[in-house]
Amino acid sequence: MTKYLFLATTAAAMMVGCAGQTNTGTGAVEKAIPVKVMTLDTRHVNRSVDYTASLEADEQVYYAPASPGRIERILVEVGDRVKAGQVLVEMDKTQLAQAEVQLQNLETEFKRAAALLETNSISRQAYDGVVTQRDVALTNVRFLRENTRLLSPFDGVITGRYFEAGEMFSGSPAGGAAKASIVRVERIDPLKALVNMTEEHFPVMRAGIPVELRAAVYPGRVYAGKVSIVYPTIDKGSRTFTVEVQLPNGDRSLRPGMFGTINFLVGSADAIIVPALSVLKLQGSNLRYVFLNEKGRARRVEVTLGKRFEDQVEIISDKIKGGDQLVCVGQARLVDGSLLEITR
Repeated sequence: MTKYLFLATTAAAMMVGCAGQTNTGTGAVEKAIPVKVMTLDTRHVNRSVDYTASLEADEQVYYAPASPGRIERILVEVGDRVKAGQVLVEMDKTQLAQAEVQLQNLETEFKRAAALLETNSISRQAYDGVVTQRDVALTNVRFLRENTRLLSPFDGVITGRYFEAGEMFSGSPAGGAAKASIVRVERIDPLKALVNMTEEHFPVMRAGIPVELRAAVYPGRVYAGKVSIVYPTIDKGSRTFTVEVQLPNGDRSLRPGMFGTINFLVGSADAIIVPALSVLKLQGSNLRYVFLNEKGRARRVEVTLGKRFEDQVEIISDKIKGGDQLVCVGQARLVDGSLLEITR
């Protein structure tokens, strides 16, 4: 009895020692690797594309008269906000005064010629000549009035002033201006950004698509906007096309020249989201893969990374579906086909 009791005890001890092990059939014992798994499901997420860009004024005008002349007054300074139609610059009015006197004389001549024509005391040709002179003088006066008082073309802000009152405007760039101008006016509400996108996004890009801007100078703040123009051609050298984005800037916290990341919200779809740490990277390459639990064995599956959500990431593979069991702890010790011991 003592002998049988010893043999039974020994057999029980061997069974306990072999738990989590499998005989491979060659005499070697395969040890199961303890892991934790999670059941995958799909989540509805927004599809987006991120690009970096610099902001620009929605409109920019280098403002100057059509002809050279002496500057009489400049009524604005850099940084001033202006309204559409507001007087910015007044030029010397000497030529305008001369043109107005000439127009008055020609108006008198026109009335006299019209009266003579009614009594057939003047030829039609002479009358037409007077009318032409009057019309030319009127056009000249209108031109000089427009170029003597320079009015703001839109609501905006003065971002450059290149002359002082009393100086001569020569019609050439001066004072650091990129173009011949006395002042520069910019509309900064809204702002815009021109983004060069790779041609793969051309089929889904259209006017009206919502965007989100995250400016480097305002961490954590998001500005909403939309695509305003999709340029119709693709550059054959870079294989890119241009997209114009419009961004409201009511509080004027953004400025032309600022840099940021623009997120284009191109749609939504069902996706599989997993902990980022569960995705492994093959050393020396960009290959990403995960392990699935398949009947107690590890199955390695290559994946492509999609959108990132803080400590989670979207994985894309036609070999993974909702309901599969993903190894989320202990995967670094696995190889394809490893025996798994599922722990809690």
